[in-house]
Amino acid sequence: MIYRLVWQATMVAHFLVIAYIALGGFLAWWRPRLIWPHLALCAWGLVQLTGLVECPLTALENWGRARAGERGLLPGGFIDTYIEGVIYPEAYVWHVRLAVVAVVLVSWAGFAVKIRRRRARAARTAEASAAPEPDAMR
Repeated sequence: MIYRLVWQATMVAHFLVIAYIALGGFLAWWRPRLIWPHLALCAWGLVQLTGLVECPLTALENWGRARAGERGLLPGGFIDTYIEGVIYPEAYVWHVRLAVVAVVLVSWAGFAVKIRRRRARAARTAEASAAPEPDAMR
C-alpha cells in the first residue's frame, strides 16, 4: 500500500512540476521570487529533452511501481506514459513543445515588463518623497 502511495504521489508531483514549467512564469508576475525556481525547472526540462539523464521523479515513480507490483513507466518516462497520446495526439509532439516554449517566453516577457514597471514606479515614488515640499522652499 505504501509503495502505491509513493508512485501516485510522485505522479502528482510530476504533473505539478510540468505545469509549473509551462505556467510558472505567470506566477512570477504575482510573486517575483518565483521566477528563480521557474528558471531552474525550465533548465532542467531542457536537460531532460536531451535524454542524457533520468529524471529523479521518474526513477522514484518506477521504484514505487516496481515495489507495488505495477509495471514501470514507458521508456520515454512520464511524458510518454501520461501525456503524449493521452492529452494530445503523438503526431503533435513538436507543436505542443513549441506552444509550451511560446507560453514560457510570453510569461518571461510579461515578467520583464512587470518588473520594469515596478522599478519605475518605485523610482518615481522615491523621487517624490525626496523632493522638498513647495512650502518648505520659502
